[in-house]
Amino acid sequence: MGENGHGSDWTFLTNHARVLLAIARDPGIRLRDVADVCRLTERTVQAIVTDLEDARYLTRSRAEDARRNRYTIAADAPFRHPAEAGHEIAGLIQLLAGPPAEADRAAPHQARK
Repeated sequence: MGENGHGSDWTFLTNHARVLLAIARDPGIRLRDVADVCRLTERTVQAIVTDLEDARYLTRSRAEDARRNRYTIAADAPFRHPAEAGHEIAGLIQLLAGPPAEADRAAPHQARK
């Protein structure tokens, strides 16, 4: 029986989606914390982040404190599976990660001025 007592342990989201959503919620999150939130090993999260970077769903840069990484998600990136062709990951992120943090919302507006 699954965790809910109703059959297998399958879930709707993949580990890649969970990692992407954790990063979308907090672009400065440590991979150790992503692992905790997603109930994965840190090594698995590192591999997933590499996959997401290679597929250009996110980029990694150094945060201002030069101690942590900061991630930027390419929200206009399309889903990979043909069944979701024509849809961008922005919808998934908006639905499940919620609105971006106040500081992240302010940055694009400042750049446009």
